[in-house]
Amino acid sequence: MIIYNLTIKVADAIQTEWLTWLKEEHVPDVLATKCFSKATILHLLETDDSDGSTYAIQYSAESMDDYKRYIDEFAPVMRQRSFDCWGDQFIAFRSILEVVN
Repeated sequence: MIIYNLTIKVADAIQTEWLTWLKEEHVPDVLATKCFSKATILHLLETDDSDGSTYAIQYSAESMDDYKRYIDEFAPVMRQRSFDCWGDQFIAFRSILEVVN
């Protein structure tokens, strides 16, 4: 199992609207690609929230091939949609993890 983890710091000014968009639009669109079997949205605690709240979204892929298919075929459009909606009011950091247990 591969976890595609996005850690995102969101400006306070858009946090409520962004979280609604994430839950109702973005995550369902990503899951509709069939590259991931599930998604978990997490709010990071005990972080410096002076510039906004930090969230992590973890998408579970059955294989590295599924993850790579998402990156090659879908990620550019999904990223552009995010920027079209929210501009520079968020910062995203991506990482890939392999489940070992």
